[in-house]
Amino acid sequence: DDHEIGIRESLWLSAGYIGAATLFGAWLWWQLGSQSGIDYFTGFVVEKSLSMDNVFVIAMIFSFFAIPRQYQHRVLFWGILGVIVLRAIMIGLGTALVQEFEWLLYVFGAFLLLSGVKMLFSREEHHPDLAQNPLLRFLRRHLRVTEELHDGHFFVRKRPEGATHHLLYATPLFLALVLIELADLVFAVD
Repeated sequence: DDHEIGIRESLWLSAGYIGAATLFGAWLWWQLGSQSGIDYFTGFVVEKSLSMDNVFVIAMIFSFFAIPRQYQHRVLFWGILGVIVLRAIMIGLGTALVQEFEWLLYVFGAFLLLSGVKMLFSREEHHPDLAQNPLLRFLRRHLRVTEELHDGHFFVRKRPEGATHHLLYATPLFLALVLIELADLVFAVD
């Protein structure tokens, strides 16, 4: 349901997710041995720490579109489902590519190294202007988009002035969802 998730509910949800992940890790340790358990928990801690930058980007997107807190959960819910699918595809494709072309690991490693060096020596702070985001500009050019939110809907049917029938419009909530999915794809590359 659409409601503002407070700190207490957020902490309980986080504790539940972390608890489920910990139980799964303990099961892995018990079933597959200590090395598998250590590998899982190492990956879990690294992924948890890397996900903190996602939080800031998502907050910036919500702020840009002025998404009220009561609708943010809806966007995040569908965003997480989309991320699971997209990451599964990326992992499958990446694994297949590396299996077939092992030398790609060096290309990916060089890409990460160059990105890190570029960030290290960057002198200016980069404050992205979401209004100039190429994907957002593409979506606004190719979709009918409302200027205002329509409760928690991603799409609405509206009748434009002078029209005889209703047309389908995307809402800013849908645009926020697409940008969050894109941000996760960019972060998944690392």
